[in-house]
Amino acid sequence: MKRWLAIPPLVAILVLGSCAKKTPTLNLLVWEGYADASYVKAFEEENGCKISASYMGSSDELVAKLRGGSASNYDVISPSSDVAAMIATNGLAAPLDLTKLPSYNQLSPKLTSLPLVRVNGQVYGVPFMWGPDPLIYDSTVFPTPPESWSVLWDAKYKGKIAVWDDLSTVYMAAQVLGYDKPNQEQLYNLTDEQLEAVKKKLLELKPNVRKMWSTGGELTNLFQNHEVVAAMGWPLMTNQLRKSGFPVGETIPKENTTGWIDHLMITSASENKELAHKFLEFMIQAQTQKKITDVTGYTPANPQAGQLMTANEKKNLHLDDVDKYQQRIYFWQNVSRRSKYNEIWNEVKAAQ
Repeated sequence: MKRWLAIPPLVAILVLGSCAKKTPTLNLLVWEGYADASYVKAFEEENGCKISASYMGSSDELVAKLRGGSASNYDVISPSSDVAAMIATNGLAAPLDLTKLPSYNQLSPKLTSLPLVRVNGQVYGVPFMWGPDPLIYDSTVFPTPPESWSVLWDAKYKGKIAVWDDLSTVYMAAQVLGYDKPNQEQLYNLTDEQLEAVKKKLLELKPNVRKMWSTGGELTNLFQNHEVVAAMGWPLMTNQLRKSGFPVGETIPKENTTGWIDHLMITSASENKELAHKFLEFMIQAQTQKKITDVTGYTPANPQAGQLMTANEKKNLHLDDVDKYQQRIYFWQNVSRRSKYNEIWNEVKAAQ
């Protein structure tokens, strides 16, 4: 006679639970605004997965984390155009299977034709958002837009200016000094002598600096608390401040500005490459691009997103004069002497 082993109910639940399929999690290390619930939730529901996002404050922070042994913690990253090429060539990202990204062909040819993420005929990233580093200001203090970045150095704004804790502030000071003439690429290839002049210029700015911000939310709060009146920022902060009713203005000064093309890449260490490809495809579809724009104020890489916008929305994003607008933005490029730039920037930060 067979004897059946009775399994206590609690043990049975544990056994069944251990056999249940675990919900896959896609881990992101991206810029703020790129994992907003307003659109990510739909992806989670469609794919039965969970999105877990961490946010970076600078390109160097991203690279440090990837090189510091924590690359396996992330599946998808959003490097900007200043480090995307280096990430691709250093084996930190996996080549993409474009057959799994049918919306790739809808992206702006001007962006996909750039050599930033192409290595030996393979593509390692998809451009999906771009924009400038504009001058953001309190319009009650500046009824008319400031004409020049040099306003940040005006002594009457002592302790009322914020700068980004990023090499973009180095680029901006170099523009004020005219080092982008005659060739804008010089911003990313400054000589030792030019970098010393930039350091001197930034040290002259320090008495005016209330805070060196590292996250978008930090700068938004500085404006809302009336701690600062002007700063280099992102359209994301302008968007956030407008939604909160703050009297914010945004402009590109006469010296022009730098800007970025953000790419989505899959880390070479990712164990979820299939799901990651689905996420990239989702993020570059026109409908999602429109939703990301609503959150960030950035310009979509998929022009078809413009078909889902009002005429006023397209105008605010300069989709009606995109070629002319891009001429005022010096998109970040690879900085071959990045360590030297960081050395100069760290010396500025450390100075009393």
